[in-house]
Amino acid sequence: MNPTRVIVVWLPDWPVTALHRSEARAATRSLDGTGAPEVDPDERPIAIMHANRVVACSASARREGVRRGQRRRDAQGACPRLRLVPVDPARDERAFSPVLSRIEQLTPGVQPLRPGLFAVRARGPARYFGGEESAASALLDELAAAGLPDARAGVADGLFTAEQAARLMSPASVRIVPRGASAAFLSPLTIAALADDDLIALLARLGVQTLGGFAALDLAAVRDRLGENGARLHALAGGSDSRPVVPRVPPPELAREIEFDQPLELADQIAFAVRTTADDVITGLDEASLVCTEVRIVLLDDRGGRSERTWLHPTCFDASSLVDRVRWQLQATLDGDMPFGGENGGVTFVRIEPEAVDDTSHHQPALLGQGPDERLHHAMSRVQAMLGHRGVVTPLLAGGRWLSERERRVPWGDAEHPAQRRDLPWPGSLPQPLPSEVYRPRRPAAVTAADGSAVAVDARGGVSAPPAALDRRRVLAWAGPWPVVERQWDPDRARRAHRFQLVDADQTAWLLVLEDERWWIEGRYS
Repeated sequence: MNPTRVIVVWLPDWPVTALHRSEARAATRSLDGTGAPEVDPDERPIAIMHANRVVACSASARREGVRRGQRRRDAQGACPRLRLVPVDPARDERAFSPVLSRIEQLTPGVQPLRPGLFAVRARGPARYFGGEESAASALLDELAAAGLPDARAGVADGLFTAEQAARLMSPASVRIVPRGASAAFLSPLTIAALADDDLIALLARLGVQTLGGFAALDLAAVRDRLGENGARLHALAGGSDSRPVVPRVPPPELAREIEFDQPLELADQIAFAVRTTADDVITGLDEASLVCTEVRIVLLDDRGGRSERTWLHPTCFDASSLVDRVRWQLQATLDGDMPFGGENGGVTFVRIEPEAVDDTSHHQPALLGQGPDERLHHAMSRVQAMLGHRGVVTPLLAGGRWLSERERRVPWGDAEHPAQRRDLPWPGSLPQPLPSEVYRPRRPAAVTAADGSAVAVDARGGVSAPPAALDRRRVLAWAGPWPVVERQWDPDRARRAHRFQLVDADQTAWLLVLEDERWWIEGRYS
């Protein structure tokens, strides 16, 4: 299949741009419509980090020596005032979606390749605008009107060639690669354009430094050595990119929001005001034959505060349950569980955004009545409506280093907090098998040596004497200590302790903790 003639538009440093746009939007909302402060993004060196490396950085950061792929330490050494921000693919996607919607108003058939990069077939826009260069320039003009003047475009045979053409251009400019000239255009480019670290390292060892050198290799030998993926990259290097442009199907706009002319402070007032907004959300879902099982609610107040939370539903939300979640989130901010970021003010903005949706047919009621799970949910929801958000809780096994932290009681319908997920790494946590009984609170204990003195641990982790007795019961075996060190950078929350496992004369195994020169029983093994 011959490569399709395409236009690829690239917006450099999109993660940084997405951060600026999301922060500017929040600032505009918090100022109650008076406008966001004028901030030049180039004046703030920013690096987007993932796995302790820079994945994107601002222009001002690059001017001070920050580069993609740098380690955190090297980036901070090059620019001490560098602002480090963790990578957030969801933020990049949210910021890119309005850009795609705006381009689709100009020309249909837009394919997002990744946040900050999209493609359209060149044939239709070129006919409408009077040529490929005019069509690409029209896209760049539209992006400049949207506040994105640094975009650049490439027109070529195939997505890969057009993307490389766009990356070689200066801001607000277009590179046209003539038909049939893809191989000649790509030939002098470095093999780093293939974005495959293993292949790049192998080709470098073979002395192949350019795409033209890679394309000159025998295809059969490349396939035998590198497999089908190597053969695909070999075709890209030779300008034979047969991937078609697959336009996205624009998703329906399901989120709804409301702004108040005067800040509202009472939860009942706000809940009454957002009822119509909640109805609009459900109506939009019904029109798309969808139901919402996870919703994000954003609240902004008149003092610059922001409260954002994701709510789950065992089945699907209706309008009244959405209003309940708004009320509960407001109550959580008043209780101090979810502060706006300062002293709470009046609410000026509410946004209800479905995060996860499902087909309506999967949530139709049973022919002969509702199942036990549905009846249970309705019963719990009614009790929760009467007693409040924290009136009904469910136990959840979470992450943590201490056994008492791993059992959490979560309000009915709440999503698990990302920082408490048990699949995250928890250095210092207790490995399997866990004690069968956990004491809340921990029980004080006395662990003594053979001479009756208390057993202690020195600064190097050495035991003063082998444990001989636990609360006057003879110790048959013991293991430890295993240090647990937490938050050494925070004097108020720092903890340093040592864990031990002991077996007494009754063949009962115990988990003990030595903290602040005192012994505690944390759990018992059955």
